[in-house]
Amino acid sequence: MDPKNDNYETNEKLFQCPECGLYYKESEWAEKCEVWCKEHKSCNLEIISHSVML
Repeated sequence: MDPKNDNYETNEKLFQCPECGLYYKESEWAEKCEVWCKEHKSCNLEIISHSVML
């Protein structure tokens, strides 16, 4: 997971799931999302509830 530094509104580092493209404040959620996406070829509502909108 590579952190993304261009959230100009809050200047926070965000972590992106490489499978579905969603962003998270914590790397652990991006990692959980990636694992779920790869295994199930879908998104998990509990996991994506922790994503952030840009």
